[in-house]
Amino acid sequence: MLYAVGFLVHENRGKLISESRRIRNLAQLTTVVWVVCSIGGAFVELGNLLGGGFLDSFNTSALSSFLFSTSIGRDFVFQILMGAGVLALVVRAKKVGAIYFALAGTMLALLIPLFQSHAASAGNHGLAIGALIFHVGAVSLWVGGVIGVAAISPRERSESLPRFSALALWAAIIVGISGVLSAWTRLNFLVGWHSRYGFLVLLKAVLFLILVVIGSRHRSHIAAKLSGSRQVFQLLINESLVMVVAVGIGGWLSTTNPPVSPSEILSARDPSIAITGIKMPAAPTLGRIFSAYSPDGTMLGFLLLITALYIYGVIVLTRRGDKWPVGRTVSFAIAVSLVDFATSGGVGVYAHFAFSYHMLGHMILGMIAPIGFVLSAPITLALRTLPQGRTPEERGIRGVLISIIHSRYSMIITNPVIALGLFDGSLFLLYMTPLFGKLMQSHSGHLLMDIHFLLAGYLFFYVIVGIDPNPRKIPHIVRIIVLFAAMSIHAFFSIALLSTTTLLDGGYFASLFRPWNTNLLADQHTGGSIGWMMGEIPILVALIATFIQWMRDDSREAKRIDRAADRAAAMGEEDELTKYNKYLATLAKGDQEHPD
Repeated sequence: MLYAVGFLVHENRGKLISESRRIRNLAQLTTVVWVVCSIGGAFVELGNLLGGGFLDSFNTSALSSFLFSTSIGRDFVFQILMGAGVLALVVRAKKVGAIYFALAGTMLALLIPLFQSHAASAGNHGLAIGALIFHVGAVSLWVGGVIGVAAISPRERSESLPRFSALALWAAIIVGISGVLSAWTRLNFLVGWHSRYGFLVLLKAVLFLILVVIGSRHRSHIAAKLSGSRQVFQLLINESLVMVVAVGIGGWLSTTNPPVSPSEILSARDPSIAITGIKMPAAPTLGRIFSAYSPDGTMLGFLLLITALYIYGVIVLTRRGDKWPVGRTVSFAIAVSLVDFATSGGVGVYAHFAFSYHMLGHMILGMIAPIGFVLSAPITLALRTLPQGRTPEERGIRGVLISIIHSRYSMIITNPVIALGLFDGSLFLLYMTPLFGKLMQSHSGHLLMDIHFLLAGYLFFYVIVGIDPNPRKIPHIVRIIVLFAAMSIHAFFSIALLSTTTLLDGGYFASLFRPWNTNLLADQHTGGSIGWMMGEIPILVALIATFIQWMRDDSREAKRIDRAADRAAAMGEEDELTKYNKYLATLAKGDQEHPD
């Protein structure tokens, strides 16, 4: 429902129209049902854990311990709170922006608990969790889109079908790929097909193929010839029914343990696999660092998605007859490769086992890769290729992006001081507090750190050397001062790290019992040296780039003044400099006539 309000139904300059408000009211009802089911699910889960009936879960002390002392209970609390927040947003929503926040909250409530699912205990849980997250996310948008299209009026439906068709195509691709990867990581393909889990996987695959066939018919024939007719509505209902069955089987799969082979049982006893999901690698060498690879499914899926979108944008421009600089595409490709190397490649693998490699990955994600993304100008590409509104009053996706760029929030975070605080200040908050040790204990903690490093670095370099549209016009001298400040703060942090006498990881690296590089404190000091060396060079490069941009801007301004003077001379008028000199002379004459 929220997807339908935000992306399918017409809006008037960001405000909800009557049809949007009607669907919003339906979304309120479904959100209430979601919250009630989450509350009921918490009681049912507690009753199962206690081994009694449903009424046994109404024990206050047991309920409190379950909700706040177990990971499953905290997931229920998170879902209930997010559901209540989404409900509050939807009830008060008068603009599409509130619906976007509500949709984002709903997706977070669905996806965050997946980090505690069966996939989290799989041998390669990085790939398993990532595949499951993208699978569930794509299915949710696909199913929600079908239900939303069926719920809106026939007139709106006929104009919304092309938009939904595009979403359904992308969702189907993601669902298919992530489903195969999820089954591959959790199912023994030699003997697993004889189990209940294997049968459910096959059944779900058949239903997925049926949905693809229905979607293909809808896209190629029905939508083109029967838009708005009852046959389209019937097709949507049939598709919804098949989806409900597929989602039900998916829920059954989530509660069914996949068959486990004896080798997997032995592997689970390895502390490195139990903690990180990765087998302890051999001592690092240059060859092993460049050859090792253990895919982080969440980050890898994100990189594949943004790469597909970037390539699609370049193709759209090329078909239109416009050109996109090759250097920007190359810059984007380098940035994507660096992020993959730091999260799934050799650096990402060894970052789970040694602080020095963790810091190496941090520097790549926070200092080097963001420069590549900034120079690839993704916002400019999006503004040139995103679709506009279907009517003059509708903003469309492009208009939404423009409103975000010029929003009050963007004005706040693009303040150089704020960007510097997120970029360098977060270093002390992360590493000089127990937070680092807690985040290192889980895959979600690793992912959260990686995302923070990447986004904080992108924001900082976007503010300093960005070529995309910026809501603030920051003077070059201010940028240079901020860069010198960043360099000083980063150097101070590295010195503080080199001076540490205790470990910062809360016992994480010691629990892995790695046989190489056993001096953990020395390895931590090595990480400080890496941070100092790799942190200063990108900032120095940004400083040089800022000087070059400053000189180019001055040159362009001088040429503009010269052209204005030439035009004024050709028309027999005074140029800007002459006018300004006369103005100064007038002020001086006034001061002489009225000395006091």
